[in-house]
Amino acid sequence: MIFDNQYEQLRIQKAKELKEAGINPYGHGFCKEMSNKEFLEKYAYVKEREDRKDESVCVRLNGRIKFLRHMGKAAFAKIEDESAIVQIYFNRDSLGEEWFKKVKKLIEVGDIVEAVGYPFVTKTGELTLHAKELNLVTKAIVPLPEKFHGLQDKELRYRQRYVDLIMNPEVKKVFVMRSRIVSLIRSFFEEHGFLEVETPMMHPIPGGANARPFITHHNALGVDRYLRIAPELYLKRLIVGGFEAVFEINRNFRNEGMDATHNPEFTMIEFYWAYHTYEDLMKLTEELFDYLFERLALPKELPYGEHLIDFSTPFSRIKYKDAIVEIGGIPNEVVESKEAIIDLLEQKGLKPKKAESMSLGMLQAELFDNFVEDKLINPTFITHFPIDISPLARRSDTDPNIAERFELFIAGKEIANGFNELNDPLDQYERFKAQVANKDVDDEAMHMDEDFVRALGYGMPPTAGEGIGIDRLVMLLTNQHSIRDVILFPAMRPKEGEN
Repeated sequence: MIFDNQYEQLRIQKAKELKEAGINPYGHGFCKEMSNKEFLEKYAYVKEREDRKDESVCVRLNGRIKFLRHMGKAAFAKIEDESAIVQIYFNRDSLGEEWFKKVKKLIEVGDIVEAVGYPFVTKTGELTLHAKELNLVTKAIVPLPEKFHGLQDKELRYRQRYVDLIMNPEVKKVFVMRSRIVSLIRSFFEEHGFLEVETPMMHPIPGGANARPFITHHNALGVDRYLRIAPELYLKRLIVGGFEAVFEINRNFRNEGMDATHNPEFTMIEFYWAYHTYEDLMKLTEELFDYLFERLALPKELPYGEHLIDFSTPFSRIKYKDAIVEIGGIPNEVVESKEAIIDLLEQKGLKPKKAESMSLGMLQAELFDNFVEDKLINPTFITHFPIDISPLARRSDTDPNIAERFELFIAGKEIANGFNELNDPLDQYERFKAQVANKDVDDEAMHMDEDFVRALGYGMPPTAGEGIGIDRLVMLLTNQHSIRDVILFPAMRPKEGEN
């Protein structure tokens, strides 16, 4: 049985006693007339009254009991709803002797109740509801964690987020902030003339990013499908079709390892803007940050762990190879030589298994990842990426080895990736072919998507596109250091005996 410990069995027995007394412990029809926060604000005037109460009003509050103390013929409790905690007081005279006895025996911490009464102020100065009625709304079978220690086990908090939210108000604040951030991002792009769209989450070919896909099977069609790695190729098909500014706030799935910044299911916004360049996107990204900080009333300097990050715009900009030299401390002659890079990586114990088969750009990426990325604390745009690690980006007209691409790094992590989109169908076809041929070196390389190449054949206007990781953005703005702390129900390794 699920509810098998002695305390749960005692609560089940109390629920039965309530039913036998004609009280449904799981009733309906209770109306929430006022939030706890509204009560505290609306009746604050009672503190200024001479008698310190107002019996002329009748207030109905609902909430979960977080504290309960019986004192003979009276009791104090604290009830919590989504907005705040309010103290209530009740006694034998106000509830009636028979019901007071039942309340004392059968209602306890964790239960959800309705209290009806008038506001007054206690001797300690706390605005309180004097309850003339106290009704059980929902009986809790499982006791809450012990008050002073709460729910401390991190893994248990992620597995039982519902208890985490009950016991830790600061956790709830993070997710309220996350919701506000997503809402503001949507408003920002709508105000800039972008159309929100929805694209498929099951793809016939994995694409749009280098990553291992999750594979599922469609029974009716009799074919395998891949959960979306990224919506990029579908969004660009819409640009081909005539939409000129589109965005999607999307869930993506990548069958990869999990760590502080990676969850196999995560949220991004991707947006595509015809007749604009990646320079325009960098400016738009800075405007988005200004917009968020203004509407969230955040200071431009925010703490993140041991760092104080300055979000003042404009953000710093530096070219990819310059960053490896100037920030990573790698000599330029090493950066420009495959053999020298391999030697350096081997000396540092960082040499990839198939290093000799990797291109110069792929090896430069190893240098960047290991010697530069974690040093990029304040917001920094890295530009001029190697073309061979940018299979969907447009090639520079002045240097065919460089992609017209940027990534935004903050606190040592990639937050955004954007570039001028490749709209030459023949070039795109050759790059897909190179990716397919490269699968013996990179098992996350992209597949050939002939339909996307055909779409480009109809003509896509010059377009810039960008993706921003919403989970990582929320981490930054709420000073959270694990992606699990900004995802309500993160992926977890099954416990022993679970599937």
